[in-house]
Amino acid sequence: MRTYSLTVLLWSCVFHVIHMIPSQKRTNKHSYSERIMGLSDNGGKTLHRTKRGWMWNQFFLLEEYTGPDTQYVGKLHTDQDKGDGNLKYILTGDGAGSLFIIDENTGDIHAAKKLDREEKSLYVLRAKAIDRKTGRQVEPESEFIIKIHDINDNEPKFSKDMYTASIPEMSGVGTSVIQVTATDADDANYGNSAKVVYSILQGQPYFSVDPETGIIKTALPEMSRENREQYQVVIQAKDMGGQMGGLSGTTTVNITLTDVNDNPPRFPQSTYQFNSPESAPPGTPLGRIKASDPDVGENAEIEYSISNGDGSDMFDIITDKDTQEGIITVKKDLDFENKMLYTLRVEAINTHPDPRFLQLGPFKDTALVKISVEDIDEPPVFSRPWYLIEVDEDAKEGSIIGQVIARDPDTTKNTIKYSVDRHTDLDRIFNIYSGNGSLFISKPLDREETPWHNITVIATEINNPKQSSQIPVFIRILDINDHAPEFATYYETFVCENAKAGQLIQTVSAVDKDEPPRGHRFFFELVPEFAVHPNFSIVDNKDNTAGIMTRRNGYSRSKMSTYLLPIIIFDNDYPIQSSTGTLTIRVCACDSRGNMQSCNAEALLHPAGLSTGALVAILLCIIILLVLVVLFMALKRQRKKEPLIISKDDVRDNIVTYNDEGGGEEDTQAFDIGTLRNPEAREESKMRRDVIPETIFQIRRTAPLWENIDIQDFIHRRLKENDLDPSAPPYDSLATYAYEGNDSIANSLSSLESLTTEGNQDYDYLSDWGPRFKKLADMYGGDDSDRD
Repeated sequence: MRTYSLTVLLWSCVFHVIHMIPSQKRTNKHSYSERIMGLSDNGGKTLHRTKRGWMWNQFFLLEEYTGPDTQYVGKLHTDQDKGDGNLKYILTGDGAGSLFIIDENTGDIHAAKKLDREEKSLYVLRAKAIDRKTGRQVEPESEFIIKIHDINDNEPKFSKDMYTASIPEMSGVGTSVIQVTATDADDANYGNSAKVVYSILQGQPYFSVDPETGIIKTALPEMSRENREQYQVVIQAKDMGGQMGGLSGTTTVNITLTDVNDNPPRFPQSTYQFNSPESAPPGTPLGRIKASDPDVGENAEIEYSISNGDGSDMFDIITDKDTQEGIITVKKDLDFENKMLYTLRVEAINTHPDPRFLQLGPFKDTALVKISVEDIDEPPVFSRPWYLIEVDEDAKEGSIIGQVIARDPDTTKNTIKYSVDRHTDLDRIFNIYSGNGSLFISKPLDREETPWHNITVIATEINNPKQSSQIPVFIRILDINDHAPEFATYYETFVCENAKAGQLIQTVSAVDKDEPPRGHRFFFELVPEFAVHPNFSIVDNKDNTAGIMTRRNGYSRSKMSTYLLPIIIFDNDYPIQSSTGTLTIRVCACDSRGNMQSCNAEALLHPAGLSTGALVAILLCIIILLVLVVLFMALKRQRKKEPLIISKDDVRDNIVTYNDEGGGEEDTQAFDIGTLRNPEAREESKMRRDVIPETIFQIRRTAPLWENIDIQDFIHRRLKENDLDPSAPPYDSLATYAYEGNDSIANSLSSLESLTTEGNQDYDYLSDWGPRFKKLADMYGGDDSDRD
């Protein structure tokens, strides 16, 4: 504990309050020089010094005082103080009244609380001396400073409670890992309170720390991540230069060793065994193998390959990037009967080797893989992947056109039968012998209709029908010259009346459905009967076309309007086919340049003396007559029919009595009951009894009756027809059919067969029918009829 004293000096009646410490000589000199300057001012003239009442320097106070009493700071005093208590001392400024208390009578200053330099190291205060009676300041206000002296009351503190660092494994000794930093809040300029020294409490012998800089370094060589990956290091920071009694703080540093590729891959076993059925298609995975690598990340990435072995062509290995495994797959089709066991040498190698560790050895490993092929029942195998068969289109039915061959690849060599897939041969044109696979024709072929046939042949094991296979068979129908050439199109040929001899009037060409291998070649000739035609000739152009030429000058339509020219067309294939086509040549009127103007029959009528106007007039007359006939027929059909029955003579309200039974014995045609029994009689067409009949005599058409039909059935049929007849009167009426018996000498006269009823009609025509109808003529035609 330092001891401080306060000394009061008297100089020229002025009290100076000085806080004495060994290093305050500079302050005293300053006061002396100040005084000297005051005496020699104003250019050497004698100056009168201003009277000063008090003056002091800094006060010093120890922090963190823990004594029983308040800590004494110092004393203020002025030469105006006579000791009679007439003056009052007042303190203002930083902490005045709370931290620092002054005795207003004596001027003694005390610290009321414990002070902390780290909170505030300097306080500025002001002092005044006041006359109690007058309240006036006896001295001007003066300012002084109180400084807090530091003690070692703060331990070093690290910037982080925990640090995280990493370093590659296998690093050399002294490799820097991380730097830690601790700070001390004490005054670095006062003693060793803030001087920090670092040391390691935990983490030896793997790491060390620089005592001054706090840099952590590796202390052991070739530390391996695979052996230990995480380390926890505790670092201590101590003040007072690390001496005993100094304060300290600690922090934790977690250090991780990062991976480097310092380990090669290794297979856990030297031999692997897998099985594969011989039916496994290419690409089928058989199994997985994996080489162990204690490294991680890209340092553990492995690439697998087949280095050698008798199965290197039959199998492949693929690297799974996610699991770092090697997947063995089938590369080609296997055959148990051909080879049952394969051996592979598989190699695993790191894809990212580290050149620094290549001296440790090759970063790869090998293992032996054995694959056994398992036998299964396989379907038949054809000798080819597909078959192409060519056959002439004139091949006879039953002719063998080709053969397909299949075999059982198994050791049992089962018997095979063949068949045609009828979905590919719906017309059943082809068939196959089930025993030997020979294809033959069942129906005639026509290349022009179907030049290709694509069928499917099925081979099936007899002992195991489930084992079957299919093969496509393409059958090409070869052309045979069985079609004759014909005109390529229909030709509308004409010759001008003013044509000259040797003039080309038409070029014709031909087509043929056949397709000869050397291409088509057609020849054109006139038929032998017209080998020397007087009017036209044909010239073969040697390019499958021919020209029709005129042989004379001028043609007349009045003499011959159309010529028929038969032409024979030959081909050049074997057997030669030919056809005859007739070319129709019309004679037409043409202009001077040979352009056709007219070929119709109108021009042929000119020599008869009829002009075009006359022909038009005749045609119009014919059309008018036809229109009149059609109108007359239509009006006649639409003429309104006059009803026979009028309201006053309605038969529903009147009863007409006929007392005359006919014209006597001679009247044998009035009514014949035989009509009811004659099976050949025709049914009469029913007439409406309320309209005038269109004709008096109508042909009655009756449906033939059965032979010996019963009269009662006939009557019932007539009644039913009357009920359903739409032309019957629209009211109820009774149709009575009287039957008087068979073989009557006197024939019956009945009104049932009457075609008309009473009405305003002219019945004079009855007189023209002869004596047998005289009575009826008198009844209906006379003026004194029964109607009156």
